[in-house]
Amino acid sequence: MSRVGKKPIEVPAGVTITTDANNVTVKGPKGELSRTFSPDINIEVQENVVNISRPSESKEHRSLHGTTRALIANMVEGVSKGFERNLELIGVGYRAQKQGTKLVLNVGYSHPVEFEPENGIEIEVPANTKISIKGIDKERVGAIASNIRAVRPPEPYKGKGIRYEGEFVRRKEGKTGK
Repeated sequence: MSRVGKKPIEVPAGVTITTDANNVTVKGPKGELSRTFSPDINIEVQENVVNISRPSESKEHRSLHGTTRALIANMVEGVSKGFERNLELIGVGYRAQKQGTKLVLNVGYSHPVEFEPENGIEIEVPANTKISIKGIDKERVGAIASNIRAVRPPEPYKGKGIRYEGEFVRRKEGKTGK
């Protein structure tokens, strides 16, 4: 059996889970998330615990088992605590700022790059070289952070660019001048 899939999900106080057929809706203090899962996987909700089981040992059912459990656990954590992804801008003249709800990046291009956040996603700029993306959906928070990072990924010679907080950038030596 999947080690991830057989682990029960503890539901914290203030979070309610409802299932009808293969639709799961999770409501909590931060908001509401819903998702449709495969009808082959059994999702059982008892008082404060959610158990996921699979009907057979086929490869498809084994792969869906752990994935379903992880997605539901992320939904529960998102509506109770939320998710946050932090980015750093490294480079001379690289800076970020908020203009209304838009994020404006100056990262060495001839023009500023603008990002409009999706509904349910909050972008903050605590310092002009730091960006914080917050939301209840882990997948969307990570996707937006990845899109912002893709504007100017860190380069290997000087390490300039946009990187995740704590990300290690492997450096190259460069040419030797004679």
